[in-house]
Amino acid sequence: MHKAIRLLIVDDHTVARHGVRLMLSGADDIEVGGEAESGAEALQLLQRQRFDVALLDVGLPDRNGLDLLKVVREQQPALAVLMVSMYAEDIYAVRALKHGAAGYLTKNCSPATLVAAVRKAAAGGKYVSPALLQKLAGMLGQPAAGTHDRLSDRELDIFKMIAAGDSLVLIAAALHLSPSTVTTYRARILDKMAMKSNAELTRYAVEHGLLC
Repeated sequence: MHKAIRLLIVDDHTVARHGVRLMLSGADDIEVGGEAESGAEALQLLQRQRFDVALLDVGLPDRNGLDLLKVVREQQPALAVLMVSMYAEDIYAVRALKHGAAGYLTKNCSPATLVAAVRKAAAGGKYVSPALLQKLAGMLGQPAAGTHDRLSDRELDIFKMIAAGDSLVLIAAALHLSPSTVTTYRARILDKMAMKSNAELTRYAVEHGLLC
C-alpha cells in the first residue's frame, strides 16, 4: 500500500482550512498532516514534520505568500508548493510559477481540481489549468509596457493598496516601510505602468480584477 500524501494547509482563515479538508475528504491517498495560519507557523511546522505538498495562500497576515514561497523553496527544495488565492490566475500565477510553485489554484476551484493538483504536485509535476497554459504559451520575451506583469512582488502589493485608496502613510505602516520608501515605490510603479496618477492605477486595477 502506498503512503498517503502528507499535506500542509497554510491559510489564516479557519473556514478556508476546514473547506479544504472537506474537499479532500474523498481522497484516501491524501492526508492533511498539519495546518498553519501564518507564514511563521508554517515554517515552524516544516522544520518539525515531513510534508509532501504545501497548500499556501497568497494572502497571509504576517507576510506575502510569494515571499514565503521563495523561503520555503530555499529551505525545503523537495517540498511541492501549490499556491492558492482569491485572485484570478493572471494576477499571481505566472510569478508564482517563476518562484518555483508546483501550481496555482483559485479558491473557487472544484474538489476534483484540488485533488488532481495535489496528486500531480506530489508526483513531481506542475498543475497548470488550460487557461493559464494558454497564457504561458502566449508570453514571448518581456511583459508589454504598461502592464502589472512588469511589477515586482512588492511593487504589486503597493500598487494594489494605492489603487484601493490607501494613503501612503497607511501603506508604509502596513508594510513596515518608511513613507519616503513608499513614495519611491509609487514613482517606480507609475513609471513601469506608464501612468501619471493614482486614478489611472485605480482604473487599471478595476478593469483587470486586481481589487477584491
